[in-house]
Amino acid sequence: MNFEERCINTIRMLSVDMVQKADSGHPGLPMGAAAMAYVLWTRFLKHNPADPLWPDRDRFVLSAGHGSALLYSLLHLTGYGLSLDELRQFRQWGSKTPGHPEYGVTPGVECTTGPLGQGFANAVGIAMAERHLAAHFNRPGHEIVTHYTYVLASDGDLMEGIASEAASLAGHLGLGRLICLYDSNGITLSAETRLLFTEDVSKRFDAYGWHVQTVEEGNDTSAVGTAITAALKESGRPSLILVKTHIGYGSPHKQDTFGAHGSPLGIDEVRETKKNLNWPLEPDFYIPEDVLEHFRNAVRQGTERESAWNSLMQSYASEFPDAAEEWRLTMSRELPEGWDSDLPMFAADKKGIATRAAGGKVLNGLAKKVSNLIGGSADLNPSTITTLDGEGNFQMAGTGDAHMQGAVPGPWGYEGFNIDFGVREHAMGGIINGMAYHGGLIPFGSTFLIFSDYMRPSIRLAALSHLHVIYVFTHDSVALGEDGPTHQPVEHLASLRAIPGLAVMRPADAAETVEAWKTAIDCRRGPVAIVLSRQKLPIIDRSVYGQASGLGKGAYVLADSEGRPDIVIIATGSEVHPALEAREKLRSEGIRSRVVSMPSWELFEEQSSEYRQIVLPHEVPKISVEAGRTQGWHKYAGSDGTVMGIDHFGASAPGDVLLREFGFTSDDVVRKSMELVKTRRVIS
Repeated sequence: MNFEERCINTIRMLSVDMVQKADSGHPGLPMGAAAMAYVLWTRFLKHNPADPLWPDRDRFVLSAGHGSALLYSLLHLTGYGLSLDELRQFRQWGSKTPGHPEYGVTPGVECTTGPLGQGFANAVGIAMAERHLAAHFNRPGHEIVTHYTYVLASDGDLMEGIASEAASLAGHLGLGRLICLYDSNGITLSAETRLLFTEDVSKRFDAYGWHVQTVEEGNDTSAVGTAITAALKESGRPSLILVKTHIGYGSPHKQDTFGAHGSPLGIDEVRETKKNLNWPLEPDFYIPEDVLEHFRNAVRQGTERESAWNSLMQSYASEFPDAAEEWRLTMSRELPEGWDSDLPMFAADKKGIATRAAGGKVLNGLAKKVSNLIGGSADLNPSTITTLDGEGNFQMAGTGDAHMQGAVPGPWGYEGFNIDFGVREHAMGGIINGMAYHGGLIPFGSTFLIFSDYMRPSIRLAALSHLHVIYVFTHDSVALGEDGPTHQPVEHLASLRAIPGLAVMRPADAAETVEAWKTAIDCRRGPVAIVLSRQKLPIIDRSVYGQASGLGKGAYVLADSEGRPDIVIIATGSEVHPALEAREKLRSEGIRSRVVSMPSWELFEEQSSEYRQIVLPHEVPKISVEAGRTQGWHKYAGSDGTVMGIDHFGASAPGDVLLREFGFTSDDVVRKSMELVKTRRVIS
């Protein structure tokens, strides 16, 4: 075999040996896609293994995350500090080579991938972030943002709906620096694609507005290189390169079968494959010295490229010092001085304001100081009230004009800050994750709380990856009213709270909404969901009751009793107000009550046990009030406490009628509280 074939077979056999030693994994994709990966990583990819976080590196996303052994082989060979011992520990406890790539675990892994289609949507988000930052920071002769986004996707990726949504938006936006290598091997985990996936993918992507090419033989490195070169020249459209490959290439008995997809080849088949490819049978994890030297050229080339970029940055800083300082702040995840000053203040008002409306005012106040805040909604801006006024639309120049219906005054182009995701919640979730993976931006996405179901896989991955993304979910309960149970979230708060690492905040009024947004902007540990009301909520008189700054601790004493309370009423969101009214009514009955506003379980759990005991003393009976599933509330109300909630679907009627019929008036809270106190006194 020639030298190039030896390099490609090194990738193949490292992957095969990883999977075989672990007795777990997916060898087929790495074997089939090794040739195109070799071409990309040695001839085109701009990266520096010595500095995996160099800001202007090209991004490579392995959307087909089940083929992780391919990526780990490339990272080791090119010098990312991923040792051969780590490859030997593939899929084992504590290793840097988990079964699917995980962001923050392995140097050089750009996204957590594996759930199919997610990585593809992430790549669209990364490409959008690159275009926005380039439009914002590049200057003539000083183009500091020039990188490309490459994604390797499988048949399974392109079957998933999230990929279709993301591809549609990417085509509309003309993301010319996004290049997808489609590993078209005609095999899924359980069948041939002839059984289940016979559409013409090329025509579909052409209809989306992509530049489409086909490489008939995936091992033809010259054809792959020619296709990538053509894609790099296409500046106005994203590119799909359909590469016809052979899953399990080189395996005498499993090539082109689903037997090579999701299981090790087996000891005997590994031996036969090595023979077939003229590869040494021993040792395992064999890497020829000249092959390793060739791959490690990436370190020298990457260091030279980054050095040249650093020189450009020095010149940039000299010519454009203000822009350079803004660049430093955004890429280092620092917030500008005074970022939370001049936010709207809301005076006490019994008529009140919907927290979604208050949230829109706060969001716009933040955007004036936080220049890297970017996002939009799934075609629901008028309802979620998340438009950034005067900040324009993120669009490809020439696709429309700033005077068309729905356009926001301001820049029309990649420099715009309002993203029109369209009715694409699935893609929105994956795209804002990608923007966060890229770095330099604080992305947000908004929709009705009910439609968080469509985003749940992306929300889960954001939490797993500790991404700084913000979700704005409005129309937060049955109180949204007449749209009925199809649009009334009942189980959704419980569902979101079940995701480890996601902070869910449901503010009670406009003042708490201000604090929720401040917490979300400053939160670095992971994603945040702000859950807001459709209906108006009274603005609490903070001169009488507790200050809204207590939201940062997840729960706080909003209104206390004189002396030891007989009962603690815990409430969130719109249910805080009937709880306060109930407190006054209980006082007339001789019952001392404390009202605790608890907008965030997760933030409360981060507080000391002493603080939690002060707010929710163990010895005092408790009742929780929230217009959602009761699941989980006994942790705070206690096994002998009372949990007021809705464990059934809603109905179509005005919101105030539903709250009355489902038992969320102050009188209902009073009645349940008195029953609990009476029962506790009898027991005592």
